[in-house]
Amino acid sequence: MTTSASVRKGGTWLLEDAAASDVFTPERLTDEHRLMAQTTTEFVQSEVLPMLDRMEQKDWDLARSLLRRCGELGLLGIAVPEAYGGLDLDKASSLAVIEQIGPSASFATTFGGQANLTILPLVLFGTPAQKEKYLPRLVSGEIVGAYALSESGSGSDALAAKTRAVKQADGSWLLNGEKMWISNGGFADVIIVFAKVDGEQFTAFIVERAFGGVTSGNEEHKMGLHGSSTTPILLQDARVPADNVLGEIGKGHKVALNTLNYGRFSLGAMCIGGARAAIADAASYAASRRQFGQPIASFGAIRHKLGEMIARTYAIESLIYRTAGLIDATLGSAPHDGAAIAQAFEEYAIEASIAKVAGSETLDFVLDENVQIHGGNGFVKDYSAERYYRDARVNRIFEGTNEINRLLIPGMLVRRAIKGEIPLIPAARRLQDEVLSPSIGAATGSDDTPLADELRAIAAFKKVALMIIGTAMQTYGDKLTDQQEVLGYAADILMDTYAGESSVLRAQAAGTSDPRHQELHLAAARVFVHDAGLRVEAGARSALSAMAEGDTLRTLLAALRRILKVTPVNTVALRRTLADSVVAEGKYPLGA
Repeated sequence: MTTSASVRKGGTWLLEDAAASDVFTPERLTDEHRLMAQTTTEFVQSEVLPMLDRMEQKDWDLARSLLRRCGELGLLGIAVPEAYGGLDLDKASSLAVIEQIGPSASFATTFGGQANLTILPLVLFGTPAQKEKYLPRLVSGEIVGAYALSESGSGSDALAAKTRAVKQADGSWLLNGEKMWISNGGFADVIIVFAKVDGEQFTAFIVERAFGGVTSGNEEHKMGLHGSSTTPILLQDARVPADNVLGEIGKGHKVALNTLNYGRFSLGAMCIGGARAAIADAASYAASRRQFGQPIASFGAIRHKLGEMIARTYAIESLIYRTAGLIDATLGSAPHDGAAIAQAFEEYAIEASIAKVAGSETLDFVLDENVQIHGGNGFVKDYSAERYYRDARVNRIFEGTNEINRLLIPGMLVRRAIKGEIPLIPAARRLQDEVLSPSIGAATGSDDTPLADELRAIAAFKKVALMIIGTAMQTYGDKLTDQQEVLGYAADILMDTYAGESSVLRAQAAGTSDPRHQELHLAAARVFVHDAGLRVEAGARSALSAMAEGDTLRTLLAALRRILKVTPVNTVALRRTLADSVVAEGKYPLGA
């Protein structure tokens, strides 16, 4: 399976133009990818969704049996080498599976704890002996895994963990501590545990419940995800063999961060799967619910909601598939080892954080609108809108909070610029010279190019992002990390830029890849870019006002007005087109 995307370094989309042919999109999935997605969809529809009520009664035997079924279907071993029972397929294949698992949020959490948080770190950092011992049984679903990083006093600050590991005379380790909010915690057999060797060296360990000294606390009483197990994990003189250090002593941060990079990307994909399911749910209800003698789907206010839900989902879906293509292009088609995969995830850590934040917030928007379209029925458990809504809220906390990820997005970009890995600083200086010149050059692009106005808008977004980041670096220097509000504005601008460009490039390619829906692709891209322009302007004004005042601020705001010019479009008509399509088809009308 190949994605045929171009190789580019992470973050360079801010500084380079891309062609539609360079970007991987859902429409470019192969027949094998689509078969994998179809297999997953049929499994979720026929075997998982009918069992959600039972899972919400804490039926963990059922959860285990569904994981074993995933193993039989090959869904747990997408990224695992064939030597250990996996399929060793590309990240687009993983994406095809993860998206379809997304609508079953509780089971998706159980699945993610196994496939993303336990299997993946073993693939990336396990020794051959560790892989041989654990991966075949995890991939088959014979045993269940969990990932224990967080503690009550060290959630976002994971490296401040208090769990200790002390080496014994025979080379084994004794682990003591308490981990919190552990998915699959109530019934996991194998747990990736992070502890500090002698209270200093942050290290990952492979811990089996059977070792002894490992117990689960009570199930948490959660707002949502009632069908997934979340417990503390208590370690009381848990004796771990010497050979069960995962990675290197003192290098646990590498295990944690690379696992989180992939987890963020995967969470974004799961959110898109959930958003697509909710859009179908909303459209179906709007078509059947009648008020004042007609379906509410005919009302402008409802069409606005449905159209906006589609446009936002389309943009985030576009950026996630684009990122999968970048990762696969970097890895190439040859069999790859854990080190190569970890390096690829690290390369696209910025894009993974964008996928997580934008995906989770888009899903929350879609689910909130789904409840609103359902009206009173959306607030009761008889309808799926209620379950969708409560299950999704944790996504903005999972895999590093959205606030932490908002700091990481521009922070990683700045660090790479300072190291000279990407030419951001020279680009910011050139922009500064341009801003101070009597006239700012207009963005190029032929008016005959599909979405030419939107391409010019994206070029302007990139300049605005450079302007904000460059001004921030110049204003704060090495104290920039303390300016979390400014970094947050920069992150929002960067996310809208990456999402907007991804949607435009995808829509441009739709003329050949999905001609039947080309009008819808164009409509979704236009709506998103137009609205993104309003958000980019507001964020930039707020950021500049935080960094300057007086004549300096007036000069910067005048430059912003000259740079950022977005051609108005009739988004009312475009949203109606999108809304009518989803009502007519009864499902999200775009995508794989």
